[in-house]
Amino acid sequence: MYHKLQDFINDWTYESEATLKVFNNLSDESLTKAVNENVRTAGRLAWHITTSIGEMAHRTGLKLKTVANDSSIPATVKEIFNLYKEASENLLSEIKSSWNDETLFVEDDMYGEKWKRGKTLSVIVNHQIHHRGQLTVVMRLLGLKVPGIYGPSKEEWVEYGMTAEE
Repeated sequence: MYHKLQDFINDWTYESEATLKVFNNLSDESLTKAVNENVRTAGRLAWHITTSIGEMAHRTGLKLKTVANDSSIPATVKEIFNLYKEASENLLSEIKSSWNDETLFVEDDMYGEKWKRGKTLSVIVNHQIHHRGQLTVVMRLLGLKVPGIYGPSKEEWVEYGMTAEE
């Protein structure tokens, strides 16, 4: 749970940039390739990450421009990338202009429970991280390069002249 708005702003800024790094390594062809009947496609995961920003934020009363949760998955990475970037920037802008540290303790109805807004922001961040992790596994299975987020990826170790760890 966030107690200071600036802590969320710092985390979201980093995590949003990390998500864009991952999206940037997708290909249009990868968006629809299924790796297993029980695993979401890369396109479905990227789109879920994108649409969930507004879906969760709107439950707190924030009025930011995003894409509808039930909208169709775009056909290109560029579209997803741009719509995610816009939603992410709109979230930050709206929070900066509408909320303050005290606002983080206001409770909203979130999925039948009462959550403090500081908790909701934590869930938004963690939800994105969770699905981004799933997306990177799907990317590996599709043979796509995975960028390092919290440290070097396998490919980046090699670029640094080190042996990649298994």
